[in-house]
Amino acid sequence: MHVIVVGCGRVGAGLGRACEEMGHTVAVIDRREKAFNRLGEGFTGKKVVGVGFDRDRLMDAGIEHAGALAAVTNGDNSNILVARVARETFGIERVVARIYDPRRAAIYERVGIPTIATVQWATERVLHRILPDRPTSDWVDPSAKVMLVERPIPAVWAGTPVLELESAERWRIVSLTRLGVAQIPHPGLVAQDGDVIHVAVLGDASDAFEAHLATGPAHGGSH
Repeated sequence: MHVIVVGCGRVGAGLGRACEEMGHTVAVIDRREKAFNRLGEGFTGKKVVGVGFDRDRLMDAGIEHAGALAAVTNGDNSNILVARVARETFGIERVVARIYDPRRAAIYERVGIPTIATVQWATERVLHRILPDRPTSDWVDPSAKVMLVERPIPAVWAGTPVLELESAERWRIVSLTRLGVAQIPHPGLVAQDGDVIHVAVLGDASDAFEAHLATGPAHGGSH
């Protein structure tokens, strides 16, 4: 696949090198030629000097046969403009824009432009590191709205149907691992002591999930 990266800062350079190492062809666009120094001597992709929303520069980068584009400059407006041109003018389906303002990111997500809300994502990750009472997560989505957590099932839940741990609108069990073997929970699956679950949890429901898991089915409240 041909990948276009707009912005050759640390993120853009890293993306360019990673895509090339995975066997893709890559073109990187940046308004400053010296920014390409971050790509290193081993980078063999195309380097285009200019702004990423300039259609001629996108054409120079090979957008007509590109399969994906990442707009990762340090400007929200530029990234969104690049993403829209790539999506609406050239029909590129795999487009993502880095956005620093989480409020704007949410707006663009609703109109179909995938975004990485840098500040909100970083904030969520830091909180999980520095606050010991906050549940840790294995993965947090770029908008920081959903996290995936791994938890052992407490003994108090043993003998209870696994799906009773769910809260339909706030958390869902993605998988259960028993004796090293993972499976998708089904209605007849009963929890055993030692089981481990992976759960998709809304970010603002993490405390409620932890309390529900610790309390057990006898005092679990609504599901």
